[in-house]
Amino acid sequence: MKNYLNFETDIKTLESELDKLKDPYNQDGLTEVDTKKISKTQEEIDKKLKEIYSSLDPWQTTMVARHEDRPKSKFFIDNLFEDFIPLAGDRYYGEDKAVITGFAKFNGQSVLVIGQEKGENLESRIERNFGMMRPEGYRKTIRHMELANKFNIPIISFIDTPGAYPGVGAEERGQAEAIAKSIECCMKLKVPSLAIVIGEGGSGGAIALASSSKVIMLENAIYSVISPEGCATILWRDPKKMLDAAKAMKLSAKDLYELKIIDEIIPEPLGGAHRDQNLILSSVRESISKNLNLFKEMTADEILEQRKNKFLKIGRREGFISKPENLSMIDDKKNNINQLYFKNKKKLLFIFFLLILAAFLAIILL
Repeated sequence: MKNYLNFETDIKTLESELDKLKDPYNQDGLTEVDTKKISKTQEEIDKKLKEIYSSLDPWQTTMVARHEDRPKSKFFIDNLFEDFIPLAGDRYYGEDKAVITGFAKFNGQSVLVIGQEKGENLESRIERNFGMMRPEGYRKTIRHMELANKFNIPIISFIDTPGAYPGVGAEERGQAEAIAKSIECCMKLKVPSLAIVIGEGGSGGAIALASSSKVIMLENAIYSVISPEGCATILWRDPKKMLDAAKAMKLSAKDLYELKIIDEIIPEPLGGAHRDQNLILSSVRESISKNLNLFKEMTADEILEQRKNKFLKIGRREGFISKPENLSMIDDKKNNINQLYFKNKKKLLFIFFLLILAAFLAIILL
């Protein structure tokens, strides 16, 4: 049974009509199908889909990104990779089923695959905690990313989460620290890393795995610091103002690409990724292959520099630095200043002491 969003009422009506036309034993008692009418109805459906999906507002895009039939991480892992070997546990606390990790083959090349998984039905969604990772999930991915880095294996992450799990137990076990460590680990990697936002990219729960060499989004995915409902509740104390919040947050793939926060948009089939899963699978495979090839001729240090510069350039148009591509050199300049301070520490402390003494004497003499 197909699931329809609230702005797809016309499409639902047309597709119900199409199903009846394709059934040779429908209620009208006809024993043969009317191929001309079927073709005409299909054209009407395509036209309506194009009309609706070419002008989605940010809130409608959010609804498409959350569509329950949208392909999940497990679907991509099962169909894009070979010889997938799942790995479990963080070796501190336990296993987090909200994230799937393991090593696999992609076009004959070894890769580490990480996928935030929401689940396909109610039972699996509860088991997967609706894709909201706990600290042990992030610590598990850190362990595997460090292992991949050690053996020079590229990393591919599928991002699909409303955010990190905000429960008391998760906070007690160090949720914020685990996310921070995950971001730090992603930034230090000397192997190529690709992050593909396939549905929701929510808050720190997403960026913990999306601090990658390339950040890619499906056309109708979203990537934001908070959910539109959460933003509306904080700013206006009214969760019903989610459309205003969604517009202000610039969470769509198109907006984020223009802001240079993401690197690529993967086009979706007409009507969303859930309408033609084979086509979206092919598009994602092509994107992964293309982006992995970009890094084949790069050294480990060049891969690290590329990632550092990518994130340092976010939000910068023009400024005091003449060569934005060398933004990572700022750290080196800071290090030189620190070295200069430590070399002359005694002299600087002596001068500081003399200044205090002079001020003290001036007060006494006055």
